[in-house]
Amino acid sequence: MELQVATLCDAAADYGGKLTLMGAFDTIAGRGSFPIVHPHCSLALRICFRAEDEGPQKLTVNIIDADGKSIVPSFEPQFEVQLPSPDAFFVTRNLVINMQRLKFPNQGHYAIDIRCDGIMLGSIPLRVILIDDKGRPVTSQNTD
Repeated sequence: MELQVATLCDAAADYGGKLTLMGAFDTIAGRGSFPIVHPHCSLALRICFRAEDEGPQKLTVNIIDADGKSIVPSFEPQFEVQLPSPDAFFVTRNLVINMQRLKFPNQGHYAIDIRCDGIMLGSIPLRVILIDDKGRPVTSQNTD
C-alpha cells in the first residue's frame, strides 16, 4: 500500500473517486493565549492498494505533540480492500476526516501520524503558533 496524498486542509471531499482539496496548510495561528481551538479542518488521504493488500484493513490516525503524546483520541476506521477485477493492478481509496474544535494546549510542533495495520504510512508535520494583532508570530523579540 502507498499513501499518495496526506494533507491537512480547510475542506476536502471525495466526488466519484476524485479527491478534492481546498486550502492545504501546515500551520495553525491563534491569537490570545493557549489552549488554541481550531474551529474546523479536514484530513485528506488517498491510499493506493495492490493485490497483496486485499482483505480487512485498519487505519489509525493519531494527532500527537512533540513528545509523542496523543492530544485527541485516535481515529481508527476499518474497511475491506478488494480489487475490482482479477486483472486489476491497483485500487485507490480516498478518506476525508472532518475535525471540529481541535484543541492545542501549547505552541509548538505536532504531527498527524497515519498507520495501516500498524505500519507507518506517513506523518504530516503541523506547527501551532500565536500571532499578534498585526499577524506576526509572537516571540520574545516582538515587543510592540
